[in-house]
Amino acid sequence: MTFGPDRRVAVVTPWYPTARTPYGGTFVQEVVKAVAGRCERVAVYHTDPWTLPQDPEQAARVERAQREIATRAAAGFPGVAGSVVRHLPAMMPPGGDWAAQARAHAEWTALALGGEPIPEPVVHAHAGIRGGYAALENARPDARVFVTEHASFLADVLAEPAARDLYDEVVDCATRFFVVGSALGALVAEAYPHHAGKVELIANPVDFDVPPKAPVDRIRRWLTVGSLIPRKRVDHLIECLALCRKEDPELTLTVVGTGPERARLAELARSRGVAEAVDLRGAVDPAEIPAIMREHDLFVHASRSETFGVVVVEAVAAGLPVIATRCGGPEELLAGVEDAAGAVVDVDDSPEPFVTAYRDLAARFPARLDLERARESLRAKYSHQAVADRHEQVWFGPTA
Repeated sequence: MTFGPDRRVAVVTPWYPTARTPYGGTFVQEVVKAVAGRCERVAVYHTDPWTLPQDPEQAARVERAQREIATRAAAGFPGVAGSVVRHLPAMMPPGGDWAAQARAHAEWTALALGGEPIPEPVVHAHAGIRGGYAALENARPDARVFVTEHASFLADVLAEPAARDLYDEVVDCATRFFVVGSALGALVAEAYPHHAGKVELIANPVDFDVPPKAPVDRIRRWLTVGSLIPRKRVDHLIECLALCRKEDPELTLTVVGTGPERARLAELARSRGVAEAVDLRGAVDPAEIPAIMREHDLFVHASRSETFGVVVVEAVAAGLPVIATRCGGPEELLAGVEDAAGAVVDVDDSPEPFVTAYRDLAARFPARLDLERARESLRAKYSHQAVADRHEQVWFGPTA
């Protein structure tokens, strides 16, 4: 299908998969995959952050060399769904504050583009402080600039006075401003009451065009997916597994992801006597996640805080029941289908609430769940088609 030039869209983002960070920004890539068929062209401008060396002389040499070759990055290469991807390295000062990072992203984007504006008439930026500011500084004067906030660290950004002022400017100047979850929306509205009416919700897309797993009679093979960092509380899941295995020693837990907690988690599994039942699988290609989900019986998610929780939706799309914490995202995603999909529990340092939820779910499974109803409910909100419909309306509709 051929569209006119007014349907050329630029996506500006500090997060996007690269050889160095193959799992970074996959949710932005999914947006591109979802919307590309509705556009004449989608061009991704990835302001890829690189931290300069601590030594001033070495930092100056690196920056000078990068400035000499910066425009070469703007040539681009083929991306998903016919998009064009431009990785634009942005040199970050070591220990720089959020405002300094935002200005660096904007400056290096301008340098890579040779001082010319982003040519597309529609620009959609991800992450307000870096992507949003870079987009607004480099968009052409007549462009419509939209911004979506995903960042779990937004409170840290708003705690810095200079960054807080700059973020106010981003929200004010954006054509429309979106968040991926209500918790983020409340944070922005509280920080900027004068912009409260401008904050809208727009979801991350999930692929529902995959067959759900075959039915099982028992939920014994647990799975979690995420970075091995304290906020994700994989240690909590290991504690829960150890308690539940006292009643059912066939239970296992697969952990997909990597991070600084790996060694500590392996030691915790050994100390709790469940090392043979815990598979710390490491990072995998995101394209493999649906197949891995279909190899398991239950998705468990014990995070302390989330802005969205895309893996919870991916699990329901794969046909898995879920147990997730009320951590800012999952309770909103599963609203209305909590019991049909599994269970949502409070964040608690004690493993008992999670263990109790598992026992109850195991007793209800499968007769008193309705995984297909939960799947169809989430498909209507978070599928590629649903999210692409929303973007198309925002970008090109009469209200854009």
